[in-house]
Amino acid sequence: MSDLANNPLLKSLTLQDQAIPFNEIKVEHYMPAINAAIEEAKKNIAAIKAQKETSFENTIVALEQASEKVDRISNIYFNLFSAEANDAHQALAQQISPILSAFSSDVSLDEVLFQKIKFVYDNRTQLNLKNEDLKLTEKTFKSFSRNGALLNSAKKEELRALDQELSVLSPQFSENVLKATNAFEMWITDVTDLDGLPEGVREAAAMAAEQKGKKGQWLFTLQAPSLIPFITYSAKRELREKLWRANSSKAFGGEFDNQNIVKKIVTLTAKRAQMLGYKDYAEYALEERMAKDSATVFKFLTNLLEPSKKAAEKDLKEVKEFRKQLEGSDEIKPWDFAFYSEKLKEQKYAFNEEELRPYFKLENVIEGVFEHSRKLFGLTYKLNTTIPTYHPDVKTYEVYTEKNEYVGLFYMDYFPRETKKGGAWMTNYREQGMWSNSVKRPHVSIVCNFTKPTPTKPSLLSYDEVRTLFHEFGHALHGLLSQCKYRSLAGTNVYWDFVELPSQIMENWTEEKESLDLFAKHYETGATIPADLVAKIKKASLFQSGWMSLRQVSFAWLDMKWYTTDPAQITDVDQFETTAMEVTRLLPKEQGTNMSCAFGHIFGGGYAAGYYSYKWAEVLDADAFEYFKEKGLYNAEVAGKFMNSILSRGGTAHPMDLYKEFRGREPDPNSLLKRSGLL
Repeated sequence: MSDLANNPLLKSLTLQDQAIPFNEIKVEHYMPAINAAIEEAKKNIAAIKAQKETSFENTIVALEQASEKVDRISNIYFNLFSAEANDAHQALAQQISPILSAFSSDVSLDEVLFQKIKFVYDNRTQLNLKNEDLKLTEKTFKSFSRNGALLNSAKKEELRALDQELSVLSPQFSENVLKATNAFEMWITDVTDLDGLPEGVREAAAMAAEQKGKKGQWLFTLQAPSLIPFITYSAKRELREKLWRANSSKAFGGEFDNQNIVKKIVTLTAKRAQMLGYKDYAEYALEERMAKDSATVFKFLTNLLEPSKKAAEKDLKEVKEFRKQLEGSDEIKPWDFAFYSEKLKEQKYAFNEEELRPYFKLENVIEGVFEHSRKLFGLTYKLNTTIPTYHPDVKTYEVYTEKNEYVGLFYMDYFPRETKKGGAWMTNYREQGMWSNSVKRPHVSIVCNFTKPTPTKPSLLSYDEVRTLFHEFGHALHGLLSQCKYRSLAGTNVYWDFVELPSQIMENWTEEKESLDLFAKHYETGATIPADLVAKIKKASLFQSGWMSLRQVSFAWLDMKWYTTDPAQITDVDQFETTAMEVTRLLPKEQGTNMSCAFGHIFGGGYAAGYYSYKWAEVLDADAFEYFKEKGLYNAEVAGKFMNSILSRGGTAHPMDLYKEFRGREPDPNSLLKRSGLL
């Protein structure tokens, strides 16, 4: 018992605003803490079931709070699984996931508990439930019925076994992708093999090599800050191909092969959906989305596919002709497109992405994003170095309103490392809403993989990285500005195809001189970014927009195909992907490469049958940003509406109702095609 009393995951938190004591948590603390938390939650649920009278408070609200510790501890574990996990931490997922899945099944399949929930749900009108109370009741009932509460006891046991099996597959998929990413290294010993690479990229590669004890060499990896500049700028075609092939065959064959895991995931998710009365997994997932069903999603994607493909064919033709002029050959392979496209952009717009880096020193961009949110929403940020973090790179801020009201804690984690998965994401360590009978403010985190500082230069971001920071910051604001009563309805707990609106709208400001002036200052001279360079960013933003649009549509199309096809018909992962993507493909398929085996969004990240959400929300964000452009980029009235109707409301109302409250009408479906120059 004494061990449990000292377990940092269970101790009552004394740090500022009950921040997590990351510095004290060790891998061996998780299992005892989770087991103890589950025991406590089971007692809480037994107490709910034992109540003689059934009410909203003693059933729905009590259940919302019954497993707080389980939620908090598992949340810490899985957040660090993605952001800072050694082998021992990763391996623990194979134990933790089934235990959590079993507990979740115990709750959602409990007949007595469900009857009490059903009583409150059936009597919601007589009980005079309104607003969030009503929404929470409906959500709880729906969640139970979507997780098997209406099945007979034999089917419940079958579902329980399915969920157990599924619970270990996603973490295993993600672990394989991370290990496959880390396993590849491209060493360069001849300086001529660096031809075309910007100085900062060379320096970062030399630093990476030196950290591995090989001074005088250069190391390139599959981490985005290494991979993307190499594919874009390297004049060595065979090396671009080597790196592209390695990246495009991650976890496809070899030691970290994900093919069987992919087949298992789609088989089990389809079986689960059918047991619950749905045609396939997509139908199950889309029931709680703005799009509502697969037919709507396919129609939406088809409407984008035609103009995107037409424009992308033009883009490809232009790049082929450009290469022919330069070198006499018009052959374009997948590892050539970014390279020649970048050179063509330079010629057309006298603009090179690398010209922008000196204006995007990381610290300045962070200050800019803070100032941006102050001008829009009146927020201020205070660095707090006394709050523990899980890695020295992580910075923690306390967030306040201009009236000095406390908003929440904000963690920022910027750079790649071998213990962190690729990409960028926002997450919570504590959702805003009710914890132990009182409404608490959120603890929000954004995790990125940005260009690191080198011995001679600070971290200078690419323009794409600046957009990524603004994007994730939009998600963070959705979490921080939440003003809900119940955490299940708070912050980013909204329909999946609505969750990208707050993030994607923020990217729009990165093309505007007025907002770039807040932070885009040359790291050496302090000079503000010149107007002609901003004009070039704007012009170049439509360059190859068909190609970029088709790329996103192709990912969404593949996702929908995986989750609407009968898995019994899928015998070969690669064959299935090749056929599914035929309609979106412009370049021939390269043998030995496969995207699905590393498609973390849909097999390891919660976007299954939901990747279309990025394009869906682009329609919303294009339409919403028009409103800001009409009234002023930092117009207080429009910003106030966006905060009060969207950012603060979480999932307390239907997204379309919230959007109409903000905009005064439904979104214009053509706004995205107009903005992308595809209409």
